[in-house]
Amino acid sequence: MKVIVGLGNPGPKYAGTRHNVGFDVIDYLANGPGVGSARERFEALISETKEGDETVLLVKPLTFMNLSGRAVRAILDFYKVPVENLLVICDDLNLPLGKLRMRIKGSHGGQNGLRNIQEQLGTDAYCRLRVGLGQPAVGDAVEFVLGKFKPGERAAAEEAVVTAAQAALVWAKQGAEASMNRFNGGSSDDGGAKEKGKGPKAKKAKDEPPQPQ
Repeated sequence: MKVIVGLGNPGPKYAGTRHNVGFDVIDYLANGPGVGSARERFEALISETKEGDETVLLVKPLTFMNLSGRAVRAILDFYKVPVENLLVICDDLNLPLGKLRMRIKGSHGGQNGLRNIQEQLGTDAYCRLRVGLGQPAVGDAVEFVLGKFKPGERAAAEEAVVTAAQAALVWAKQGAEASMNRFNGGSSDDGGAKEKGKGPKAKKAKDEPPQPQ
C-alpha cells in the first residue's frame, strides 16, 4: 500500500489559496478514473485507487495544517504502512511558482504541516513533493500563502497541480528516483531541467504562525 497525502486547511475559507495546493493535487487525483468515493476516517478524507497491483490511498487531513501529522500517523499505524511508502505534497515559498521538488527525506524547512508530521512520526525519512509558490515581492509570507493565486498566476498554478499529480502517480508506480528524475524542476541547486526562474525574497513566516498554518 502507498499513501499520498496532500496538505492544506479545511473549509471554504481556504479553498483555492496558495497554501492548499496539496489539497488541489489530491482533488485532481481523486477525480481520476477508478477512484473510490472519499470517506471520512482518522480526521481525514480518504479515497482509494489502484495503480497496477498497488493500493493507493489519497488523503486530505481535516485538521488545520499544523496538526496534519495526527491523521498521517493514525493512517500509517492502522494500515501498517512503512514511512517509505508515504508521499506528502505541500506548498513551498522557496521554489519559483510552478516548480516541483521531490525529496526522499529532509527537514521540514519551516513548513508547519511537514513539521507536525515529522513530530508525529519521529522521523524525516518519508518522501515529500514540494510545489513552488514563489515569494511575495513585499509583505508578510503568512498573508501571502493564505491568499489566492492572482489571475496572472493561475495558469502556472493549475499546470503545477496537474504535473504534481503525474509525479505522484509515477512515485506510486515506479518509485521516488523515477519521479525525481522526471519531474524535479530546474535551478542549479536541485539538478533538474525544467521551468521558470526564482522570485524575490520575502519576509520569512514565523516558526509558530496562526492556527490555519
